[in-house]
Amino acid sequence: MLFRLIARMSLLALLAAAAVPALSQVVAEANEGGIPLSIGVGYSNFASDWSGRLAGPTLWIDWNPYGGPSFLRGFGIEAEGRDLNYERTGGVGNLRQDTAEGGLLYTWRRHRNFHPYGKFLVGYGSIDFTLHNDPYYHHDSRTLLAPGGGVEFRAWRNVWVRGDYEYQFWRDFFNHHALNPQGPTIGISYDIKHIGRH
Repeated sequence: MLFRLIARMSLLALLAAAAVPALSQVVAEANEGGIPLSIGVGYSNFASDWSGRLAGPTLWIDWNPYGGPSFLRGFGIEAEGRDLNYERTGGVGNLRQDTAEGGLLYTWRRHRNFHPYGKFLVGYGSIDFTLHNDPYYHHDSRTLLAPGGGVEFRAWRNVWVRGDYEYQFWRDFFNHHALNPQGPTIGISYDIKHIGRH
């Protein structure tokens, strides 16, 4: 199910990227070339807000258009999927949290090799757990909100290293209690948009 959601969000990001030429202005020759996408993979370690910590892989796709109006420069769209199913530190043996999210990204590009960014994502979360007082209730899902931010460093040409932190809001669990998983992701991304630039 998570892979279907990631595939749909990836398709949505690619369709949005294909629509950009209709909205963009003419850009300088030095800025042309490539597709304005970067694709990354990382490893997350989150406090589950249920029982201990969970870790697992994260995949993201960022669309950062160029050539638009100046007030939109730095804005982009991020699609992200995460599977927290490993390195459990709590007492719930089947605890798992999967998310698929998408939303706005703002990257501050003042420096060539160092980019701080902030993001606000909306998505879908799925959680597996064990309750001793109700053996039939062991899975739930919610719409979630996820503000976050981080920084990217250029490692080599089109390869960037990313450090990210995200705080999630899963609403209305158990007497209107919000579940708030949060944690860092460390990963690496490949910037497709600079392919072909000199």
